[in-house]
Amino acid sequence: MEWEHRDATRRTRLANERTYLAWWRTGLTALAVAFGAGKLVPEVAGGTQWPYEMIGVGFALLGVVFIGYGFERQRRVEAALRRGDYAPVEPGVALALTLAGLLLGAATVVVLVVQS
Repeated sequence: MEWEHRDATRRTRLANERTYLAWWRTGLTALAVAFGAGKLVPEVAGGTQWPYEMIGVGFALLGVVFIGYGFERQRRVEAALRRGDYAPVEPGVALALTLAGLLLGAATVVVLVVQS
């Protein structure tokens, strides 16, 4: 029975590592969107650049938060595993990330509509 517990813990730790890498991928994707929205789109679209740049900055900040929170989340899950406990995502963090994504997405739509 002991080996089953160790095997389950190993699988959970590996899942935690994959999840940590997913936070990184999400952060890097947001940084790529920041570059596209803040630098590439304004050059192609022409017109006023500052709204695109502000959206790009917002996506860059979101990307940094995803990477930073991914590390914190990985640490919390690992500590919970050592205690034999569970560490859920904090509802406030999930809400803040969701609202930031919704706000940046809506701002992108508004700027694209207004600028075209």
